[in-house]
Amino acid sequence: QVQLVESGGGLVQPGGSLRLSCVASGEYFFNLYPMGWYRQAPGRQRELVVRITRLGKVIYGSSAEGRFTISRDDAKNTMYLQMNNLKVEDTAVDLCKAGAKDWGQGTKVTVYS
Repeated sequence: QVQLVESGGGLVQPGGSLRLSCVASGEYFFNLYPMGWYRQAPGRQRELVVRITRLGKVIYGSSAEGRFTISRDDAKNTMYLQMNNLKVEDTAVDLCKAGAKDWGQGTKVTVYS
């Protein structure tokens, strides 16, 4: 079992940036797990933001490519999401996922003038 804790969310103006972090803990080999960021807004389905496979392949959701960058530091058991040029429609709870079924509690991103 993996425990995941996200941080870095907050309030930002349109066009601004945030960097989210996801720290994983537990008895497992972090580098063997695919990792990803998903988001959920009220009244909407949870959707993929961006994810990365064990081999380093990056797969983007429809809103992320060109603005967001995923990275991971296996030595620190940490995954990051660099979010640039944020838009109002990016407002959501962003959740970290490890493997097939381990989720964090999420961190809230609010884009608002």
